[in-house]
Amino acid sequence: MLNRRSVLATGALAAIPLAVPVGALAQSRKDAVVLAMTLEPPGLDPTAGAASSIAEIVQYNVFETLTKINSDGTVSPLLAESWEVSPDLKTYTFKLRKGVKFQNGEPFNAAAVKFSYDRAGGEKSTNKDKRTFANLTTQVVDEHTLVVLNKDIDPDLLFALGQATSIIVEPKSADTNATKPVGTGPYQLGAWNKGSSVVLTAWDGFRAASAIKIRRATFRFISDPAAQVAALLAGDVDLFPRVTPRSVPQFKTNPRFQVLVSGSRAKTILAINNARKPLDDVRVRRAIAAAIDRKAVIEGAGDGYGAPIGSHYVPGAFGYVDTTGINPFDIEKSKKLLAEAGVKTPLELTLTLPPTPYARQGGEVIVAQLAKVGIVAKTQNVEWAQWLSGTYGNKNYDLTLISHVEPFDLGNFAKPDYYWGYQSPKFNELYNQIKNAARPQDRARLLGDAQKLLAEDSVHAFLYQPQWITVANKNLKGLWKDMPVFVNDLSALSWS
Repeated sequence: MLNRRSVLATGALAAIPLAVPVGALAQSRKDAVVLAMTLEPPGLDPTAGAASSIAEIVQYNVFETLTKINSDGTVSPLLAESWEVSPDLKTYTFKLRKGVKFQNGEPFNAAAVKFSYDRAGGEKSTNKDKRTFANLTTQVVDEHTLVVLNKDIDPDLLFALGQATSIIVEPKSADTNATKPVGTGPYQLGAWNKGSSVVLTAWDGFRAASAIKIRRATFRFISDPAAQVAALLAGDVDLFPRVTPRSVPQFKTNPRFQVLVSGSRAKTILAINNARKPLDDVRVRRAIAAAIDRKAVIEGAGDGYGAPIGSHYVPGAFGYVDTTGINPFDIEKSKKLLAEAGVKTPLELTLTLPPTPYARQGGEVIVAQLAKVGIVAKTQNVEWAQWLSGTYGNKNYDLTLISHVEPFDLGNFAKPDYYWGYQSPKFNELYNQIKNAARPQDRARLLGDAQKLLAEDSVHAFLYQPQWITVANKNLKGLWKDMPVFVNDLSALSWS
């Protein structure tokens, strides 16, 4: 690992956005685009909620961060022109971009960055990465120089500072960003038609406004898989990132479309409420995991697009170890574990399913599999807002099928109040060692130990690493090949 790094901005702004209205007019205009999403966000402030759908609309479009995460997972300058890292890997000195303003006319400067980071880690913060920011101390050197001191060694900090939870907000408007977002990006909120769509329009005050070719981007919300397909075929939608995999065959053979299969850092899991009886017994959790055939779930939930995982980590990530053999599919073992735990069958549990197609489809498979070992899983279909408030917020669930899409989220298992209810001093100590491991080989070994511990504790039934399917008009260029984070970077797109 290098003791000192300095990254300079290239001066090239990821430029040209999108185009096209709908239907027969799709190629008559070159300054608009219609995108579709499965879930509608609960608000438009990514520092105030955990829903990844927030960032899908506002990240890099309305709000910006000091660093930018690229499709290949690399990090480049955005609001920071360059940075230097101290030899002890704990002090970061950022040189900020000059001539930048917020959409309400206020200047972007080091004071705004300090406010944003201090707010994110503050006592009243609702930022899901609050713990990361609570470890940071910020010092304003001058208007365009900021020093960030980290309590821990964190090799992923520059990546973290490019995620949506790290947006730079304007102090006067920060409290109303959920409905009236104010950022430094090339787009501003044009309209939000609740239950239907969000419209972003180009902001003329952007520092590189002349490079913005797309004047209007409409995000439509379509959760039903059949409706997703119909909207694309009708030409009502130009681009659908992370569309239902069941759409793939008909679009691959249609010359009007392009289909991209993207890698991910997401983990689809059957999350288990470790704080509830009898799920607080590791034998019961292991029995649930042993009852599930991961390959059958991948077929049912993702139409075959996915790779089995045995812990909360995915193939291809630094330090990955294969843990799928720790809790393999074994019906007889599952029955035996339930008996050892003193569980009388049938054991009735509630399986809460958000509206995403993978959850509803995969839920059917899991219910059938659990029934074979005497677990009766009663499905409870909820809307996204209900899942966020009831399941995630109030921890009101037994089991839930969900994809966690953040690349570096092992730290969630060390959060005492996280919705899983998992408490492990041994894991907490491991995670603390991971954060402070300066040598890559030590960090990789510790990451492997952490993955094995989560698998052995069977915190969840870890299912698969999904592959995301993007279907788009064949003339749309600049689509992300892979998706290390959930964003729709309008500035990267253009029409041929």
